[in-house]
Formats: sequence, structure tokens, C-alpha cells
Amino acid sequence: MEREHDFTQGPILSALLRFALPVLLALLLQAMYGAVDLQVVGRFGAAADISAVSTGSQIMQTVTMVITGLAMGVTVLLGQKIGEGRPDEAGRTVGCGICLFAAVTLIVTAVMLLAAPGMAVVMQAPADAFDGTVRYVRICSAGAVFIVAYNILGSIFRGLGDSNMPLITVAIACFFNIAGDLLLVGGFGMGVAGAAVATVAAQGISVALSMVIIRRRKLPFALTRADIRFDREITGRILRLGSPVALQDLLVSLSFLAIIAIANAMGTVASAGVGVAEKMCAFVMLVPSAYMQSMSAFVAQNIGAGREDRARRALACGIASSVAAGLLMGWAAFFHGDVLAGLFARDTAVIAAAWEYLKAYAIDCLLTSFLFCFTGYFNGCGQTVFVMFQGFAGALGVRLPMAFLVSRLSPGSLFHLGLSTPASTVVQIALCGGYFLRRKRGDAQA
Repeated sequence: MEREHDFTQGPILSALLRFALPVLLALLLQAMYGAVDLQVVGRFGAAADISAVSTGSQIMQTVTMVITGLAMGVTVLLGQKIGEGRPDEAGRTVGCGICLFAAVTLIVTAVMLLAAPGMAVVMQAPADAFDGTVRYVRICSAGAVFIVAYNILGSIFRGLGDSNMPLITVAIACFFNIAGDLLLVGGFGMGVAGAAVATVAAQGISVALSMVIIRRRKLPFALTRADIRFDREITGRILRLGSPVALQDLLVSLSFLAIIAIANAMGTVASAGVGVAEKMCAFVMLVPSAYMQSMSAFVAQNIGAGREDRARRALACGIASSVAAGLLMGWAAFFHGDVLAGLFARDTAVIAAAWEYLKAYAIDCLLTSFLFCFTGYFNGCGQTVFVMFQGFAGALGVRLPMAFLVSRLSPGSLFHLGLSTPASTVVQIALCGGYFLRRKRGDAQA
């Protein structure tokens, strides 16, 4: 196995930072990838177009989050096999994962094509943005095969300790998505449909070019045609590890969709403002999100090698370095949110609404520096059931009830609506801290 893939020895912070930096850059490009649709539509369309792309992309983001969560089973199991020094079992894990996600592709495509109008109704898409929302979801759903392939490639390479290949994949997609948006939306005036077509086409081109690159690379495991099959034991382990994460991501995403639905009910301006703010949140949460993904792969290899002490030190290093970035991004979102929102909209009312909502997320920037590192650590340990539990507790116990309560007590305040997110994060951090100390005491007694 190449040295660059081995997290079980050497300095912790430098290795974690070297791995996390490409992940951070990939997430930055991914955020740009999603934001370009909204920015180009915002420049060439009306508030209704912004609302349609915002609501439609949030629905598709929910699907993507579930796929990514399920793929965490591949990342963790593959990382453990690499840490244990079992390349043959690593190859079988990848082959089984390919078959599993081929089946997932068929299910996702069929369900999303049929359910698009119903989802737009549930999301309370404004009347003037309803048809655009349905159109966006259906076009993106038709390209679900590329969405799944795009995410499974990233999960495999993160499990290997290689964060450069996912960066290349995202960079290719981002480039072609920008070109497609400018051509179809700006040039041909296709509006919402053009943004969706550009997204699907970019992911398809990215997957194709990435496969060409991968075929020329030497991997730290062997993958033969015989490995690409369903294996009951491996499939079961992938699902046991990935399903709790996928369920938690689904519920968390649904809770945010519910908040967006509340904002949609406030009118087109509020809907567009929250849509712009949600795109900005992908940027302000970049560092914690990068550490969550990096921590999972780093910890998984060390758990596989029996180095839990090293995994704990990685958690401490991740939190310390993430907090510094969280303070900076929180300051920018709270005091200069209007400047950030102005990058995606021209309407002054939409910009004001987005800034109001962003102020609540500014508080969450610091809090997620703790929560996301904990989540990545527990995923890497294989404790995905606990990750699901704390996610459920935050979404069902705090975020949703508080959002509905605020919508009735302060029906016009997007800031108060947004406060439901940091409130749930505080509860989740408390749960993670308690569970971490419990595990540590249990290991000490053993």
C-alpha cells in the first residue's frame, strides 16, 4: 500500500490536514457547482426561477445526501480493510458496493420521476415556481445514474485515504456545469430546465473522464470481474454501517426541507432569500464538512489497525483547527451576509431576506466545528447507529418543533426561523460528548 494512503503512523495533524485540504477544495467546488445554477438563473431570470431552482436543488440534495450516507458504509468498511492489511477483502468490498449502488440507481430514478409533483406540493413551492420546481427535479432524476456513480467514486477513494481523486472528479464536474449554465441558461434562455440539464450533463462527463483517469492508476487493492457481485456478508456490513448514516442524513435533510417549506409559505421573496442563504451555507460550513469526511476515513483506518488512541488524538486535532475557521466564517456570515448574498441575487428584498437567515447560520458555524468532527469520528469507529440517534434527536427533538413554533410566534422572522438549527446543534454536541466519554471510560476499564 502506498505511504500516502496510510493514516496509522506518523504525525497526526499534518497527515489529517494533508488529507482534509483536497476534501475542502472538493467541497468548495461542489458548493460552487450547486451555487452556479442559482447564480446564473438569478442573473438571467426572475424571483420565481430562483425559487424553483432553490427548491428543486434542495430536493435533489436530499437524495444525494441519502446516497452519500449509504456510501459511508463503503468508506468505513474499505478503510478498515486497508487498516487491517487485507487488500483482497478491500477489492470484494468495492465490487459489492458497485452492485449495491447499481440497484440503488434504478430505485432512485423510478421514485423521483414519479414523485416530483408530490414533492413540490409538500415543499409548498410558490404557484409561480411550481412547474419549474417539478421540471428541475425530473430532469435531474433522469440522470440519477450519474449522481450515484459520482458519489460512490468519492466514497471509495476517501476510504483508501486518497482525497485527490474526488477533488479531480468534482473539478471536472464544476467546470462543465459552469460552461453548461452559461450556454443553456445565459445563451439559449432555457431557464430552470437549462440549469438542470447542465447539472446532469456535467456529472455524466465527470464520471466518464474520471473512469479514464482511474484505469491508469495503481490502486492498493485488486479488483476483478469476479469481485463485482452481491456478497451477502459484505452487503450486510455495508448496509449496517451506511443505513443509519443515510437515515440520519435523510431526516436531517427533511427537517431542513420543512424549514424551507415554511419559508415558501411566507412568499416568493422569503423563499428565494432562504434558497440563496442555503447555497451560502454550503460555503460557510466548508471546513467542518471537510473534517467530517476526513475524520471518517482517518479514524476507520486506525480502528482497523487497533489504534483507537490515535483516533482520539485525531478528533482533538480536528476540533481545534476547525474552530478557528468556524470563527472566521461565522463573522463573515453575520456581519457581511448582504455582500455574500449579493453574489447570487440582484433583488434587494431577496438579499435582505437571505442576510437575515444567514445570521442564524453564523452561530452554527462555530458549533458545527465540534459536531461534525464528532460525527466523522463515530462514523469511522463504525458507531453509525449512535450517529443516527443523535441526528434524530436534533431534528425531531429540537429543530422541527422549534421551527414550527417560531413560524407561529414570529411568522415574518427568518432569523428566528434559522435559530432552530444552532439550537439543535447544541443538543447534538452534548449527546456526542457524553457518548465519547462513556466509550473512553469503557475502554479504560477493559
